[in-house]
Amino acid sequence: MEDRLIWVECPRDAMQGYPTVFKTEDKVEYLRHLLEVGYDTIDIGSFVSPKAIPQMADTANVLEALAPHKGQNRFLVIAANPQGVQQAAQHPLVDVVGFPFSASDTFQQRNTRRTQAQALEELTVHAGTLRTFGKSLVVYVSMAFGNPYGEPYEVEEVAQWVKTIEDAVAPEAISLSDTVAMATPELIEQLVQACQAKSPKSQLGLHLHVPAGYTLRSGLVQAGWTSGVRRFDSALLGFGGCPMAQDQMCGNLPSESLLTFALSWRISTGVNPLALEAAHNAARRFFL
Repeated sequence: MEDRLIWVECPRDAMQGYPTVFKTEDKVEYLRHLLEVGYDTIDIGSFVSPKAIPQMADTANVLEALAPHKGQNRFLVIAANPQGVQQAAQHPLVDVVGFPFSASDTFQQRNTRRTQAQALEELTVHAGTLRTFGKSLVVYVSMAFGNPYGEPYEVEEVAQWVKTIEDAVAPEAISLSDTVAMATPELIEQLVQACQAKSPKSQLGLHLHVPAGYTLRSGLVQAGWTSGVRRFDSALLGFGGCPMAQDQMCGNLPSESLLTFALSWRISTGVNPLALEAAHNAARRFFL
């Protein structure tokens, strides 16, 4: 198994629930710092309804402004419906499209106004579209560790969804998303092992949302790594969360915590620690 950490930085997730809408030029100035870090992928925006997520209405303009500075960076955008997928597929600066699929049918309908069955059917069509345009696909399985709606939760059921998605579209990765910060180290280990047993070919990722006061001592990242996950999402300062899930948003795994973990465990990453420190300072100016 590869011992290198695959790092996905998520400024899109950090921004999308922020209470005031950032100016496009301010976003571009901040994102330019991220381009220097050496992340494997940057989750940079989304092609979704501006009524639902007004913070992302300028994604196309942000991408165009970053074009001269893109270098070797891979840009990921989220798209949840045919119109958004077409926009993402046809945009020359987009490398990867992330599709949100939920282990909770309630959240699937809240987030995309589709049932799980409808979302899966559309996903197979979207996968073909993305292949035609040479784009990669990542599927985010939200509510992978439980939901706040009182729906029954079973590890084996989530693992079966992972297998179903892998068999249907064979994405670059399937990221297990802790949308409302319900994961524990034990649950991460159980779910990752169940997914590996049912779908051994899947590259699994972890997109952790964490409660206030999160520290590495909680063991979440360690549990993912020792279980075999190599792809991790994070966001500088831990800002973000999903505004469609519930009234209270949970923050993202802080990038600085992920760096501390990688350094303390002597895990190889593609990032430049000094450039990440500069981006961290830029994040403080941008968000605070």
